Amino acid sequence: MELFDQTEVFDPNRNWLPYDGAVHYYGKLLEQPQADHYLKALLENIEWRSDEAVIYGKKITTKRKVAWYGDQPFSYTYSNTTKFALPWTAELLTLKALIEQKTSATFNSCLLNLYHSGEEGMAWHSDAEKDLKKNGEIASLSLGAERKFAFKHKRTGEKVALNLAHGSLLIMAGATQENWLHRLPPTKKVFQPRVNLTFRTIAAGLQKDSIIK
Repeated sequence: MELFDQTEVFDPNRNWLPYDGAVHYYGKLLEQPQADHYLKALLENIEWRSDEAVIYGKKITTKRKVAWYGDQPFSYTYSNTTKFALPWTAELLTLKALIEQKTSATFNSCLLNLYHSGEEGMAWHSDAEKDLKKNGEIASLSLGAERKFAFKHKRTGEKVALNLAHGSLLIMAGATQENWLHRLPPTKKVFQPRVNLTFRTIAAGLQKDSIIK
C-alpha cells in the first residue's frame, strides 16, 4: 500500500520507511523565489547531456538529460556507462553548502537529472554503485514540477510514496539503498520541467586509479 503525504509541515526526524532504511523529508528547503532562481540558473548553466545506458548489449539514449559534478573528476559508472565529474558551478556549491548546513552531512559530488515533463521518469533502481560511500547519505533536492517519488522494498514489495515539492529536500540514509528500490513514475498530468539534484559521497579510496590526472 502506498502512503501519500498531504501536509505542509514536515518533521525531518520522521523516518518515512517502515523498516530496513531511513528516508527523511524536510519539505521546502528553499522559498519559492529562491527555488525559481535556482531552477532557471541550472536549466541555463548546467552542461546537460542525454543519458545513455547499455542494456543487454544495446545502447539506449534517453530524453532525460543528466550532468555529473564534483570535487574532483570522479568517475561514476551506472547502467554500464561511465561519466566523469565536471568542476562545481557557483550555484551548485551554494546549494551544497545549504544542504550540508541543514543536515550536518557532507558531500563531494552531485548527479543532476532534467525531466522535461511528466512523460519522462525513472524506473525502479537503487543507488548502490560500488563507487559510493556505503550507507552514506544521499541528499535529493527537487526543483520545478511537483512529482511523486516512490520506494519499494526489495524483499517484501511494500511501497511508500511522497510528493516532492518545488525547492524540497529529501535524505536517503542507512541501509536504504541495500534494501529499497526507488523510482520517479511517469505521469501525463505534469507538463513543466523538473530538475533533481542528488548530492552524494564518492568513496575516494575507490577512485585512485580512475581519476583523470
